[in-house]
Amino acid sequence: MADPHHATDAADHDAEAYQHGTMAIEEQKATWKLVQALFSWGSVALAAILAFLVIWFQPGGSFLGGLIAGVVIFAAGFAFLKSGSKGH
Repeated sequence: MADPHHATDAADHDAEAYQHGTMAIEEQKATWKLVQALFSWGSVALAAILAFLVIWFQPGGSFLGGLIAGVVIFAAGFAFLKSGSKGH
């Protein structure tokens, strides 16, 4: 039976040929940027929706009050996210 902890010649060659920093990571960068955007915008939308629903369905709450609160929270989140750093 082969020793699973013993490196093969092909693995040794690959390890020697590897050069740090040479792998193309554009797809990983794009995926991470998309994930960050989805989490950011999703958080703003979730906060606005929750505020709207809580204010609307609380005892004595109103639809219009909840709508105003939701829009204000979304507008503040929109302004905050759009004003973020563009240097990346």
